Amino acid sequence: MAVDIDTLLDLVERKAEVQYGGERISHREHAIQTAYLAEQAGSSPALIAACLLHDIGHLLHKEGLAPALRGIDSKHEVIGGKQLMDVLGPDVAYPIWLHVDAKRYLCATDRDYFGLLSPVSVRSLELQGGPFSEAEAEAFIAKPYAEDAAKLRRWDDQAKVPDLKTPPFAHFRRYVEEVRAAGPGAKSFSAPWGEKDLG
Repeated sequence: MAVDIDTLLDLVERKAEVQYGGERISHREHAIQTAYLAEQAGSSPALIAACLLHDIGHLLHKEGLAPALRGIDSKHEVIGGKQLMDVLGPDVAYPIWLHVDAKRYLCATDRDYFGLLSPVSVRSLELQGGPFSEAEAEAFIAKPYAEDAAKLRRWDDQAKVPDLKTPPFAHFRRYVEEVRAAGPGAKSFSAPWGEKDLG
């Protein structure tokens, strides 16, 4: 059963003070910084909303804190995408679902990208399957929303700055409200996940 969007927003805003994996910022700070970078780049409300909520699966899975540090792939991208599809639609849900594969794609296609990853991201990359092969990379970038997911991924990797000055959470929450008010939109293709994806 999907969780109400207000519940998810409140989870990020009020209950995400826990450390973001092994990074030096909290989940909420990471969410805000990612959305802030998307906003600064002139992104659509849907992509900014996706950036704000891209790691909501970390706050919903049952694997405890920092599962990657314990050798567990929580599949947070699948959990988050599934929760948000019905209420915010594919413009938000698909970039979230694809942002882990986007890391694997960028590692395969950008020779400098791997060096930008934090140690925690390197560890999770191993658990998520490592860099794509050439064929896998070509198949990935042909998917709907893959380019948005790659943008999200780059902002995700940059959004780990302790004490960075940003607008408050409420500033970005309005983008989610805007997308919700517009409705989830038509799904022109099938959802890419199934229960098997949750492991």
